[in-house]
Amino acid sequence: MSPEENLEHDQKQEKRNPGRIPRGRGGSGVHKANMMDRELVVNTFSYTDDVLDQLETSLSYERLGTYLEATRGDRGEAIRLHVWNTTVSAAFYGPLQGLELALRNAMHGRLSQRYGPAWYDNPAAGLDKGALKRVERAKVGLLRDNRRIAPADVIATLSFGFWVSLLGPGGRTGNGPKANYEMTLWRPALRGAFPHCTRLSRRQAHRPLDALRDLRNRIAHHEPIFRRNLTSDHRQIVDVAGWISPTTRAWIEHYTRGR
Repeated sequence: MSPEENLEHDQKQEKRNPGRIPRGRGGSGVHKANMMDRELVVNTFSYTDDVLDQLETSLSYERLGTYLEATRGDRGEAIRLHVWNTTVSAAFYGPLQGLELALRNAMHGRLSQRYGPAWYDNPAAGLDKGALKRVERAKVGLLRDNRRIAPADVIATLSFGFWVSLLGPGGRTGNGPKANYEMTLWRPALRGAFPHCTRLSRRQAHRPLDALRDLRNRIAHHEPIFRRNLTSDHRQIVDVAGWISPTTRAWIEHYTRGR
């Protein structure tokens, strides 16, 4: 088709199917993502118009919208960017997993020393209403799966977001006063979960971990991360892991170097 015929074809398609993603260039090759300031090479795949039509249906217009905006409406480039986003998201899985496990075990260890193995059930820990609900949901889930509700099992079920929340200020405790995590969790226990970072405040610990919680959630829900500063995200994973264990930091760096 000539450019004029392509335009006429697209206009007819738009009348029949309002909101449809406009046709973009097919082919394969390199997508340069400005947000990463480097060339991103995706494996060759033939993106014909028919293929793009079918992928549009599979992935949905709403899902591709962010990628189309970044590629100025080019469907082929939008799909390549989607593939790249998926690949990079997968590359972050290992580092985030390593950090989450290190964080969970370090925090659980310190809280156990202070309030006992089932510290989450100890009123002296002063957990807020939200945290207690998450613990209860974890127990219910274990019972539903015919599993025990021993501390090790409960701890393994609690999400990354739960652990990050314990580094926040604390929320409401039902009808009682607001929780004070600074006094009940941080000073008596959780400060010791980061032994390799001197002069670390609760807020300084919470800030990067909350940003990484958002990254982890976006990856888990298959959302775009290509507009983030991914170099900074990776550095935060490595740095926070180093606060807990230099060995864990070195391990994460070794297995993600060059990705």
